[in-house]
Amino acid sequence: MGTEVLRTVHQEPGLEVVLAVDREKVGVNCREFAGGRAPDIAVVDKLGASLDNIQADVLIDFSHGSGTAQHADTAVKRGLSPVIGATGVSAADLKEIALRCKETSIPGMYVPNFAIGAVLMMKFAEMAAKWMPDCEIIELHHDRKEDAPSGTAMRTAEVINEARQDAPTRKPRAAIKVEGARGGSYKDVNIHSVRLPGYVAHQEVIFGRLGEILTLRHDSMDRASFMQGVALAAREVKKLSGFVVGLDKILFR
Repeated sequence: MGTEVLRTVHQEPGLEVVLAVDREKVGVNCREFAGGRAPDIAVVDKLGASLDNIQADVLIDFSHGSGTAQHADTAVKRGLSPVIGATGVSAADLKEIALRCKETSIPGMYVPNFAIGAVLMMKFAEMAAKWMPDCEIIELHHDRKEDAPSGTAMRTAEVINEARQDAPTRKPRAAIKVEGARGGSYKDVNIHSVRLPGYVAHQEVIFGRLGEILTLRHDSMDRASFMQGVALAAREVKKLSGFVVGLDKILFR
């Protein structure tokens, strides 16, 4: 994902990549692995020390979630707004980052999914949940994805739970013959995670009521689907107030 971000941001009018951080490609020029559409700069491995020597406004983080809170803290201390797309970010880390943004008055955001279509899917799911509170989520990703369920699925469950408020939901009776057959429950929404080669990022939200089924589905066929959202977040994050979750906070302001 980082390679696509380098190419996209470098080519966006009004945006400039001034620093690239990666532990595995230290000293390598970005164009050697990302091609001529990438910035002509060498990769470094020290975020804090490198930020002290440049001027920047935004930190885009697509690293592993285990270091996200530290990266965000390093950024906000220097006045940079974090735009976080890292996988495996914990709720505790997001809470810590939100607190640091509040303390420093630096806006930032965590985006579970940068694809515009995925954001619209979550918005439609929120609308549907008011009238069809019974639903389940099936998310499908490539077999190298490190977390399950996906951040998109969890965020979808959160907005559904908020939208349906106290509406009663049905509890199907089922004798569980195989552990996990009904998926995992989050925010009272069952989520099923599929991991197979060939997939990129896909999600279905299935709503049911007597006599009818509503299915919302989004498919990312290529990581290019996320890039418009990344560029949009980089442009708009400084206009936000505090730390927010979801690209919808920009799309539906």
